[in-house]
Amino acid sequence: MKAELILDARAALGEGALWHEGRLLWVDIEGMSVHRFDPVAAADEVWNIGQRAGTVVPRRRGGLVVAAHHGIGFLDTSTGRFEVEYDPEGGRPELRFNDGKCDPRGRLFAGTMGLTKPRVPGSLFRLDPDGSIDRVVSGTGTSNGLAWSHDGATMYYIDTPTLEVSAFDYDSERGALSNRRPVVKFQGDRGRPDGMTIDAAGNLWVALWGGWGVCCCDPRTGAVLERVDVPASQTTSCAFGGPDFGDLFITSARHGLDEEALRAEPSAGGLFVCRPGVTGVPAFEFAG
Repeated sequence: MKAELILDARAALGEGALWHEGRLLWVDIEGMSVHRFDPVAAADEVWNIGQRAGTVVPRRRGGLVVAAHHGIGFLDTSTGRFEVEYDPEGGRPELRFNDGKCDPRGRLFAGTMGLTKPRVPGSLFRLDPDGSIDRVVSGTGTSNGLAWSHDGATMYYIDTPTLEVSAFDYDSERGALSNRRPVVKFQGDRGRPDGMTIDAAGNLWVALWGGWGVCCCDPRTGAVLERVDVPASQTTSCAFGGPDFGDLFITSARHGLDEEALRAEPSAGGLFVCRPGVTGVPAFEFAG
């Protein structure tokens, strides 16, 4: 399968794809912007938040929740105003939020990553609807994709340097994690696991940074079932959407590519789409 360019966004570092109310939410991390793309109208709304935007999720009461460089905050889409409300890393500039998603109960899980070399370790946090925030995984490298099994009993998580998808037993009543174990392993020579989504059959679709594509994996067996080729080496996240949730939208990045590389992949930083023959499931909103 091959994905086609649907928006020549030329994003520095596209990420955080999520389908909501007929449009695709996504972010350009290094572009410090939140986007909402309407594929029917071919229109892309943009809000600049003044800091790196790691991921975006819808908020049940309206507006958007953004996990950004300096913490998690709320974006008023009518005014464009963004304010950080939670800073669990205590204002440390060498850490920023990266990817994140909400669980079926409307809790937001989002992880931080280090910006310096050598990188300082980050953490995965859980923001509850009542405003309480807890560190649930410590010592992470580059916190990335998240998904929940359809019965809510398992949370899947990618910390990119580990080159694997991990699974946790998930206590949906408390939002607690236990029994971490690898379920899909990557070699890294064909791309490193980045963003992730889940389809209606319970299979995981993983964007491959440096791998020119997205792969479909069965977390029950660890097998790679399908692959989508993307004309951009740095694929970063993916999400099912469209009227029947049969469109797979894929973000990408051009950050770090030199002029020669950009000539070889002029669509880098674009938004892509394909029809893989399966359907996804709706994303969850933040309940706070």
